Amino acid sequence: MIEKYRTVYKGGEGEIVEKKSRFIATVRPVEKEEEALAFIEEMKKKYWNARHNCFAYVLGERQEIMRCSDDGEPQGTAGKPMLDVLLGEELHNVAVVVTRYFGGVLLGTGGLVRAYSQAVSEGLLNSQVIEKQHGMILKIQTDYTGIGKIQYLLGQKKIPTMDSQYTEVVTLKVLVPCPQLETFRKEVTEVTSGQAVMEENEELMFTILDGEVLTFAG
Repeated sequence: MIEKYRTVYKGGEGEIVEKKSRFIATVRPVEKEEEALAFIEEMKKKYWNARHNCFAYVLGERQEIMRCSDDGEPQGTAGKPMLDVLLGEELHNVAVVVTRYFGGVLLGTGGLVRAYSQAVSEGLLNSQVIEKQHGMILKIQTDYTGIGKIQYLLGQKKIPTMDSQYTEVVTLKVLVPCPQLETFRKEVTEVTSGQAVMEENEELMFTILDGEVLTFAG
């Protein structure tokens, strides 16, 4: 299981004009190939009067599925350069369609490669790219003498608290990145002299966006 990867949280659009040809890039987050194909069809219907609707998409935590299409452009001048931009940005679970309205001037092989690549980059600039991490919801129970030390540790490690309950004991649910889990558990045990009780609740994907914790299905 990959500990973290980059993906698109919110898609966007970007447009460039090259020798009177318009290149409109539309970026969309996708989780499955069916979603990617449905998105491509949606763009083809939206831009039905365009000369080309070229696409590229990358799916899976390990980028297991990669597809692209030149949609009538000379072979290797559109889809592959578009895919190369997605891979260069180390993105997962994302699709992009670049729509071209032909302006009457031929761009040549190099010009097409540059135009399609730049259009994708422009679309990504207008999208919201995030890094998803694998995390574990860890339930911690401690007495009131231990809570201050645990909260100090959470602040040091920048580990978010998802829930807290103060009764006879204090119960916290915290979200720990999986690579830090073993070390964090040891540190909690140390600072509470072994008094804290910890239980792993749920593994999931998460990101922190504008100071807010967003969680996703694992």
